[in-house]
Amino acid sequence: MKGTFSAPGDYIHFKSQVPLHKIPIGSKQWRYYDFGPKVVPPLICLPGTAGTADVYYKQVMSLSMKGYRVISVDIPRVWNHHEWIQAFEKFLDAIDVHHIHLYGTSLGGFLAQLFAQHRPRRVKSLVLSNTFLETNSFSAAMPWAPVVGWTPSFLLKRYVLSGIRDGPHEPFIADSVDFVVAQVETLSKDDLASRLSLTVDAASVGSLQLSDSLITIMDTNDFCAIPQQLKDQVTERYPGARQAYLKSGGDFPFLSRPDEVNLHLQLHLRRVGVEARPDMVPGIPKNDSAGSSSDQNDRLGGTDDAPEDDKKDDSGPTNASEPPLAPEGSDSGNFENQPFSNVYLSNAMLQAISKNGGPTIIASYAILNFISEFTVLNLLRTYLETMYISLEF
Repeated sequence: MKGTFSAPGDYIHFKSQVPLHKIPIGSKQWRYYDFGPKVVPPLICLPGTAGTADVYYKQVMSLSMKGYRVISVDIPRVWNHHEWIQAFEKFLDAIDVHHIHLYGTSLGGFLAQLFAQHRPRRVKSLVLSNTFLETNSFSAAMPWAPVVGWTPSFLLKRYVLSGIRDGPHEPFIADSVDFVVAQVETLSKDDLASRLSLTVDAASVGSLQLSDSLITIMDTNDFCAIPQQLKDQVTERYPGARQAYLKSGGDFPFLSRPDEVNLHLQLHLRRVGVEARPDMVPGIPKNDSAGSSSDQNDRLGGTDDAPEDDKKDDSGPTNASEPPLAPEGSDSGNFENQPFSNVYLSNAMLQAISKNGGPTIIASYAILNFISEFTVLNLLRTYLETMYISLEF
């Protein structure tokens, strides 16, 4: 892992475009990103022990531009799995979401399965990546679990980071490790302690009412902090699930192999019947570079400063459809501050005209422009002649 970290350029762009939501629900503080058309059933991304809502920024940007709604959440401070199920259900009620599709990696995949087991009516499909079915092996490897709440923060961070393979990596995998390490540094002592408690709390996934055909298993084949034996148990539990293995990608393929991960997620959503609404995402740039591995070479100096919206707690969720280029909290109604909004609108209108009206409407539009210009020029000439006559007198 590198000694210094510079935020990738596409992550800085993401932070400038996508608002961060912070809402208290009961005693829990939820931190999440919610982007894409609100009429589409959301794909909710759950991170692992070392992850935050930010680690899925490539999925949020790429899939939302294709017309999907993506919600990426932080795991709140819950200390057992029963508390997790209740807290997550209250969160879904608070943001007015009923039917969901879950994408979970590592600990996030385990929590996704538990929620699907205990709240089967709400979970419509699962995407599981580098995850497990039970916590016995983790609790055995962590005999000091009973005192995790009193452990100093630096020791908790060291323990979490010890699970990430250190050493020579290819550039994209090395960048993904650096990004996650930087995210771990933002977590508080209680955040880390609660996540480790979830990892060692005695629990196992029971039978799911969800059909195997609605499950996709997306694992990496090179190396991972989750032992291969535990990943094999997941594959054996869901024999009818679609298997989407990645040749490489390490522990964080959503960062190191975003193009492949986004493709598999899109195929999964199509297969389970989620209809994207690209028509509700106006003004998207033609070159969809969000989520591309090549973007990781674009780096800007210094760390990312959160926009003003990120420093404020949202009063609550919104139901309006939010296009990618107009995040909540920004002055999206002030056209003077958005000189390019009209350009996107005009392009969209011209595309609609060329599709629906054909050459006739375009020709009429050109004739109207010519008549307008001709009229303006004649009026200008008349005005100048009037001025000349008045000066002679």
